[in-house]
Amino acid sequence: MQFNQSLPHLDDSAATDISAVSSLRRPGPLGLIFTIPVAIIGGIFGIVGAIAGELQPGSILFVPLIPILAAPIIEEALKPVGVYLLQVRWPRLLLGRLHTGILGGLGGLTFGVIESLAYVWGADDPSGTFVAYRFTLPLILHATCSFLVGLGIVSSVVSWANGENPLPKSSRNLYIAAVAIHATFNTLAITLTITGVVDLD
Repeated sequence: MQFNQSLPHLDDSAATDISAVSSLRRPGPLGLIFTIPVAIIGGIFGIVGAIAGELQPGSILFVPLIPILAAPIIEEALKPVGVYLLQVRWPRLLLGRLHTGILGGLGGLTFGVIESLAYVWGADDPSGTFVAYRFTLPLILHATCSFLVGLGIVSSVVSWANGENPLPKSSRNLYIAAVAIHATFNTLAITLTITGVVDLD
């Protein structure tokens, strides 16, 4: 009772982002450092989950649409796995939306690096242009889109996942924006390659 009475200034909007406890007990340096490897590991697990999702038997029937639609939808949901985990298990370590956005971007960057390494190692004598491309624009894309999704990973998203509250509109809109950017990038890359405007071989 005393704890609740000591927080009369907090409204519902504040509670949906960072809990009352986290606003009073800021994490120390070690706690903040801990969030970094969690975000990185989340990006690693995210790529495993994305591969599994994109290779589902149902997806094979729509192979041409995988890079344009399926990949962005699945990948943008899974790249910030580490941020979801932090929000569920250690929400006190998250300082706010900018922090979750940065951690989401870190997870996306990790995802992008692993993806690019796979593309380069899997290519037969890749050109310098191909290598340079794989480690520039796609990494910027993944980090930026995951940053947007991370901005929307607030405590009320956890409540939504538990069936307690509706999904926050801002979280939904940020996710949709990330998927749209990702899908647009993939569409342009595929179109420019097929038409011969860009040759990355």
